[in-house]
Amino acid sequence: MKRLDFHTLGPILALVALIILGAILNPAFLAPANITNVLARSAFIGMIAVGMTFVITSGGLDLSVGSMAAFLAGVSIMAMDALVGTTGVNWGTILIGMGVAMAGGLLAGLFNGVLITRARIEPFIVTLGTMGIFRSLVTWLADGGTLSLDSGLRTLYRPVYYGGIGWITWPIIALVVVAVLGEWVMRHTRFGRHVEAIGSNDRVARYSAVDVDRVKLMTYVLLGGLVGLATIMYIPRLGSASGSTGVLWELEAIAAVIIGGTALKGGTGRVWGTVIGVLILSLIDNILNLADLVSPYLNGAIQGIIIVLAVVLQREKRTADER
Repeated sequence: MKRLDFHTLGPILALVALIILGAILNPAFLAPANITNVLARSAFIGMIAVGMTFVITSGGLDLSVGSMAAFLAGVSIMAMDALVGTTGVNWGTILIGMGVAMAGGLLAGLFNGVLITRARIEPFIVTLGTMGIFRSLVTWLADGGTLSLDSGLRTLYRPVYYGGIGWITWPIIALVVVAVLGEWVMRHTRFGRHVEAIGSNDRVARYSAVDVDRVKLMTYVLLGGLVGLATIMYIPRLGSASGSTGVLWELEAIAAVIIGGTALKGGTGRVWGTVIGVLILSLIDNILNLADLVSPYLNGAIQGIIIVLAVVLQREKRTADER
């Protein structure tokens, strides 16, 4: 009889336990409005975390995604506000703003990837640097304040976040589509197999005729594109961007990837596990707020503790496998 792999089932069991705990602590936890809110707020981090899964699986890392999202939101809002006098308050203006966010995300991911693969700079150093660059740029563009979308455009744009099919909003639907496609790419395409091979041993992958630099570059471009998509969904939520937008998003995305079972050193990626990891973090945050157990200002500390524990569990599993 095959022994259960609790390292694989662990995230699922943790998710179920959190749902039960939340229902016990507060009856409002299972209310449709609360569930929709949790899932919709999870969607931004979820889409980014799917891209982060590919980057980490290939042995890379990206610390710039939160700052990148803030910068893309700011640039997109500025573009739409600049065009509204010419093109008017309509979906054409909004679609141009969406295009700016997507193109900016792809270019930002390409910029990170080129520095890592061509200039041979460590991913930690590159993305730490671009994290500061993007955050400073959006703060400068906002002159230390907030960039706000035109009120007419904001009203027209709102259904992208608040609308949907029944209680299932568009960000939730977008996350489901991204997660399904991400899992399929990781499991059933040559690109996914190459990502895992590079993360396991990039030297062996090179000997196996894998274009390591190209694949690594594409993981960062993919992540940048998904940051752009998340930004498109995020803008209508508040209709603004500032230097504080997207703070700690990189921490949440990395935590979700690790909790979901993707190896921090690369080689093994689980997109489905990443989505569960995102839900776990969101539920912890929601339960703490509903139950008023600790200050919401400590949520970042709790996420940091979870990352450390997840890495410790991965190390124990790796040690046990080596034995």
